[in-house]
Parts: sequence; C-alpha cells; structure tokens
Amino acid sequence: MPEYTIESAYRLPAFRHRTYVADTAAQACRKAIEDEDWSGEKLDYETRGETYVCGIWRGADAAYSGPPVPVPSHFEETVQRKAVHFEILLGLLKLISADARAGRLSSDQWLERTAWAIARGEAILAGARDPDCPADLSQAPHILAQLDESAVRDQISDPRN
Repeated sequence: MPEYTIESAYRLPAFRHRTYVADTAAQACRKAIEDEDWSGEKLDYETRGETYVCGIWRGADAAYSGPPVPVPSHFEETVQRKAVHFEILLGLLKLISADARAGRLSSDQWLERTAWAIARGEAILAGARDPDCPADLSQAPHILAQLDESAVRDQISDPRN
C-alpha cells in the first residue's frame, strides 16, 4: 500500500488588548489594524482554527523532496475554499452585470447594486477596504431577479428552447 507524507496545520489566533484615541470607532479600528507593535500578545489555544491539509507528497518522510500531490479541495482550509468560491461567484456576477449593461437585463437599481458588489468583492480580494455603500442600497430590500411569468411560460412551452 502506498505511503504519503501529509503536512497539516491549524491557525492559532494571537490577540492583544490596546486602547486607541480616535473620533470614531472606525478610526480606532484603523489604528488597531495599522499598529504593528505586537509585544505582549497572547495566543488563544481555546479557539484554534480547523486542521487542514496544506501539502501531500508520495513516500515516507517525503515533504518538499519531490513533486507535491494535489490536495483535494475539501481538505483545504475552509477560509481558502470560501475565497476561491467567492472569486468564482464574483466572476459570475460580472457576467450578469455585463448582460444587464448590454440590455439583456434592465434595471438601474440592479446595475448600481452589482457595481457596488463587484467593487466590494474586488476590494476583499485585494485586501483593501470596502467601498462606501450607496445610501439607497443600505435601506433597499435584496431582489436578485424578477421574472416575467408569461415569458417563462413561453420559454418552457417552446420546444426549441
């Protein structure tokens, strides 16, 4: 039976308590994120992350000594899996937005929402701050799509579709 060397890991949160003087909570958060002094940090063993596989090699004690074997995605870290899936969903949203701009969908509100969602997704992927949410979006209900029932029935009943 073949042997495999598996590198697995988990993330261990480090935290600190520090006071910041700022006009707003958001400014205090920014100062905390930008503060690179981690002297006195504490490790939180009680809330360690999940165990995940980060490398596989054929053979005993073979880590980094040969070509790696691809890690099946369901053994990767969940946050990484979410990031990859998020990137896929963002791509799909861009396609839908392009359809809307080309007139295949129509709704100024849909275009504004997708533009903001795309900008936010790209900011997350780039490690940047979120764009400001347009005022009307923070109050508006989430409507992903509206269907014209008669058009759907026409599509279903037409055997060429």
